[in-house]
Amino acid sequence: MYLEFTDEALVSRLKSDDPVALETLFNRYYKSLCHFCSVYTKDHAVAEEIVADLFIRLWDNRKETAILKVRNYLFVSARNLSLNYTQKKKNPVNSFEDLDVHEQQHQVLQDHNTPFDILSGREASEHLIYMINKLPERQREVLLMSRIDHLDKHTISQLLGISVRTVETTLYQSIHQLRTLLKQSPDI
Repeated sequence: MYLEFTDEALVSRLKSDDPVALETLFNRYYKSLCHFCSVYTKDHAVAEEIVADLFIRLWDNRKETAILKVRNYLFVSARNLSLNYTQKKKNPVNSFEDLDVHEQQHQVLQDHNTPFDILSGREASEHLIYMINKLPERQREVLLMSRIDHLDKHTISQLLGISVRTVETTLYQSIHQLRTLLKQSPDI
């Protein structure tokens, strides 16, 4: 019913206390926001809670909040709520399985690796995640968004509120620093 409305029109209707506008925005962005939050939280159930809280806050503050670009607002808010959660939890990325379980299971089934190959790969992945966690927060964030979440540099720049050139520079710096850390590491 409101599917043809633009995001801005939906926000206008939302400010007029229209719950269907909120539901339309929720349906439009829920899945992508959950996937985005799970990059930070490493837990899809927590990501779903964060996104639900975000929409509850959007409804509660609909009169006071000035939103220019709904997509940017939702993704920046989701990122901030996810980062707040991870700060409280202090739970770093532990393995690549946490990031994309289904893709890794599919890969293991296709490769027919020996147990030694699987364990060696898992150890290398854990070491790589450990090194990624050593990067500065912004570099780690851009690297994960680019390489794990497969977001392009324009989307990353919109979500983080920085220029495309800054995204490119930060991504280059993070990859360069990660390579340096890996070269210095005796484990791999």
